Amino acid sequence: MDLHTIGIDVGGTKTAYGLLNGQKEIVRRRSHPSDDTASPEEFFDTIVANIKDLMAAGGLKKEDIRGIGIGMPSFVLFEEGRIIKTTNLTKIHDFPARSYLMEKLGGIRVLIDNDSHTGAIAEHRQGAGQGFENMIYCPISTGISSGIIIGGKLFRGRYGWSGESGHMIVTPDDGVECGCGNRGCLMSWSSGSMIVKHIEKWIEQGEQSIMPQLAGGGKITAFHIGSAYNAGDALARRAYDQMVKYLGIWIYNLYVTLNINCFVFGGGLLKLSQQLMDGGKKTAILEDMKEVFDGYNKNDMPVYFKEAELGDDFGVIGAAELLF
Repeated sequence: MDLHTIGIDVGGTKTAYGLLNGQKEIVRRRSHPSDDTASPEEFFDTIVANIKDLMAAGGLKKEDIRGIGIGMPSFVLFEEGRIIKTTNLTKIHDFPARSYLMEKLGGIRVLIDNDSHTGAIAEHRQGAGQGFENMIYCPISTGISSGIIIGGKLFRGRYGWSGESGHMIVTPDDGVECGCGNRGCLMSWSSGSMIVKHIEKWIEQGEQSIMPQLAGGGKITAFHIGSAYNAGDALARRAYDQMVKYLGIWIYNLYVTLNINCFVFGGGLLKLSQQLMDGGKKTAILEDMKEVFDGYNKNDMPVYFKEAELGDDFGVIGAAELLF
């Protein structure tokens, strides 16, 4: 029997689904915005409805499905499938997501892991991390985190949330408050969602920028930051420099802690760098991060900054790989 697998990538802004055939090829896709106002039950009921629609569209019954893998931007107690907390979807916390979904889906096997873990599995098995025994996958998007591969295997830690390195404290009690509840973590200085909070604070303090105008009175996004940067907007460039500084520090801290020399980067902020121009020259966020990293790194052993190779499908692929 050609068993199918469903991979689901839940992000702070979008939830993506993929139906994979027995050869691990994505044969159907769908996506929708992630609702940060939904209760846990409402959020996962939406996922259940989309799973059922995806199965119906493929003419599949319960016995045709190997299982469902889900990557969540959350602290996940992996063995139990319980979500402890989610910094970008804050209403999803202390929730038995795995058992809830399996009951709603009539017993179909479900595995839930942190989305950085699923991204690491995907890129190590099928993407830029192939050939490296040790690797760290680093998504830089709405949030920042890491998935750690040691000896060819995902390292989850005791409770299942290893790699929440974006919440390492670098400026105790200083800065804007992160969804983790602390001020001064790396994510609070450099993630896509948090940099907007800094920009909003600077504007409230009277600093000038064209970003509110570009946003048309709505919420400023990474796209507006990029457009303002290209127009020479000083506040957008300040925001970019702050992001790059703390992202470089983040990777240096991981490197000196684990001595892993292959870093694979994915996530929406890489797309931001594709639109940035400085004096007619394209600005590359990974190169700028590496420059910060090199400023702290005092040895010349090779360290690789690689861009993820699986494109927008990495989260879906990695979630599905949980079943293998």
